[in-house]
Amino acid sequence: MNSSRLTAEINHLAHFSSHPAPAVTRVLFSPEDFAARTWLIDLATDAGFFIRSDAVGNLFITWLGSDPSLPAVATGSHIDAIPNAGKYDGVVGVLGALEAMRSLRESGHQPVRSIELIMFTAEEPTRFGIGCLGSRLLAGTTSPDQAHALRDPNGRSLDDLRPSSDPLSSVLLQPGHYSAFLELHIEQGPHLDASGIDIGIVEKIAAPAAFRLTLTGTGGHAGAVLMPDRHDAFLAAAEIALAVESSALNSSSPDTVGTVGKVEVRPGAINSIPNHALIEIDFRDTDLTTRDQAIALIQSTAEAICQRRGVSLLWQHINADPPATCAPHLVTLIESATTTLGYSQQRMISRAYHDSLFMARICPTCMIFIPCDKGYSHRPDEYSSPEAIAKGTLVLAESLRQLSAA
Repeated sequence: MNSSRLTAEINHLAHFSSHPAPAVTRVLFSPEDFAARTWLIDLATDAGFFIRSDAVGNLFITWLGSDPSLPAVATGSHIDAIPNAGKYDGVVGVLGALEAMRSLRESGHQPVRSIELIMFTAEEPTRFGIGCLGSRLLAGTTSPDQAHALRDPNGRSLDDLRPSSDPLSSVLLQPGHYSAFLELHIEQGPHLDASGIDIGIVEKIAAPAAFRLTLTGTGGHAGAVLMPDRHDAFLAAAEIALAVESSALNSSSPDTVGTVGKVEVRPGAINSIPNHALIEIDFRDTDLTTRDQAIALIQSTAEAICQRRGVSLLWQHINADPPATCAPHLVTLIESATTTLGYSQQRMISRAYHDSLFMARICPTCMIFIPCDKGYSHRPDEYSSPEAIAKGTLVLAESLRQLSAA
């Protein structure tokens, strides 16, 4: 493979950003996103591959095999980036896959099955508050009606922003459409980097559940309302946030994590008692039963807190997805490819979720992780070395070679 070409392309893509380097911000359907898409299409066209997009903007880059009637082998990731992020999350899985395809062709490989690179729309939840929108629609876990109802913080709908007028129902893929799906990705955690391991082979992907809680209390002057008479919406929310932490810490599963990542308080004046609070909870685990039991405990605790404080509670479900188990034969195949290339490896769990979580509904799926410095991700100092990226890309290329050969 051409590591310097890939490194240059990763660095170039980072310039499509609404924040200056080293930060990368590339929100779905922003001018930066559209410019990045156009640049990627030009790269794929120059490489001689076929390009198409679907109604939600998922981009498909195809290397036709000698028997296009066979289900293709798929790979890919995303290039959208949350505000003030880095330049490797998702991008390595898109540009690395493109480099794997080019390198295979330059080395003389002729696939029997087609190889298709997917650049997924809206893996990040920045625009519409829900992650993996493109792969959710491909897998049918989000319906067209649910997608039509989405609004961004400025009230704009998906239909206002997407470049296609084709019906969203056309995005859905049937099970078996692909023979396999592989996603190359930085770990977004510290294990591989700290252990000096080249390749992580993912066996399970943790599943997220997300909830929005709206708490309504009684406002008043900070000096005039005595403490026993208060119905403070923020203090109720604060207690609930601690209950989320407690539920995760006391879980029987080591993979349970809970986060209150968004808090809004009104009226937002230092001398006014909060009469409104909104919090959003992200709760995830690789074990569905354990996760859902913990969430049920959080909900009952939240209701008791609000009743005691005289605060009303509206509990809204955002999403709750089951975890995914990666296909054992793909885990074995990637292990074999890694061994052939002479790299160190370890099986592991993905505690972050990815488009692979939803592609696993359609076809056998697995992920290839590479180290990132100190595990940093979703921040400007996110970094994965050219050597680490090259190793992951070669493992992906060798796996695609084998999967596309028959």
